[in-house]
Amino acid sequence: MTLSTTPFGRTGKTVTRIGFGAWAIGGSWGDVSEGEAKATLEAALDAGMTFIDTADVYGDGRSERIIRDVLASRSGPRPFVATKAGRRLSPHIASGYTIENIESFIDRSLKNLGLDCLDLVQLHCPPTEVYYTPALFDGLEALKSKGKIAQWGVSVEKVEEALKAIEYPGCASVQIIYNLFRQRPATLFFREAQARNVATIIRVPLASGMLTGKMTAASTFAADDHRNFNRHGQAFDVGETFSGVPYDVALQAVEELRPLVPQGATMAQFALRWILMEEAATVVIPGARTQAQSIANAGADALAPLPAATMQACRAVYDRLIAPHVHQRW
Repeated sequence: MTLSTTPFGRTGKTVTRIGFGAWAIGGSWGDVSEGEAKATLEAALDAGMTFIDTADVYGDGRSERIIRDVLASRSGPRPFVATKAGRRLSPHIASGYTIENIESFIDRSLKNLGLDCLDLVQLHCPPTEVYYTPALFDGLEALKSKGKIAQWGVSVEKVEEALKAIEYPGCASVQIIYNLFRQRPATLFFREAQARNVATIIRVPLASGMLTGKMTAASTFAADDHRNFNRHGQAFDVGETFSGVPYDVALQAVEELRPLVPQGATMAQFALRWILMEEAATVVIPGARTQAQSIANAGADALAPLPAATMQACRAVYDRLIAPHVHQRW
């Protein structure tokens, strides 16, 4: 399978527009055996994906180590691997974001991933005040000079944080939530990122699985699945779980979107194709827990562009049902 590719901002790298989000193979999405996790990633790479996103806290390093083992077993060009640092802080507070702490996390990720230099390290949704600490970003530049990281970026919760981050000249990428249920980045941020040639990594593209169209009012989730334990933001930002949309409202919106899905496509593929309609969306990183999910995610790349009428209908559902719950919040 040949997937669409695009430059990754100003890094000189080229990546597929659909990549692999490696949270689910690490943890917090219910049990995934190591064998199935590796097979899931193998399937994504076999489908042509050349971008992997992970973090040091996904399974306390398990995700990074699985990626290391899979890549070590494969020949050919190595995919671009992005990881994140900061969430190992306990408590997770702004004062913990010192360059010394971040460097220690980077050293651990280098070992987990079996690399000498990280392709990209992203600050992992730090508190807002961290973005107003120039010394930290100067420190990241110093880590580039030391050869521990090739590039640095940020993973954000809020559009305002994204806009602040790209004021730093060294910021190569911003990871942000953007999907049919979270459309605010398209109003200003994407334009500003494009103007600075900053790559965007689109996470939570399926709203924690809600946009697969497979959930119902009776759906249940494992105790260690964040869709169970973080429904009200108990563990981390509630916007990471179902994009912050109340469960019953999300179900109603899915039913209204369902007739818009092109014939022969799944709702998940439709939701991914909707994101790819945004030129400023560099790479979208759906997660997967099975080989079939990896292959299906890659299949979204082959869908025809969505008609203008479909895009307008999607926006109408968002404006009426979803925006009142999320638009001004993130």
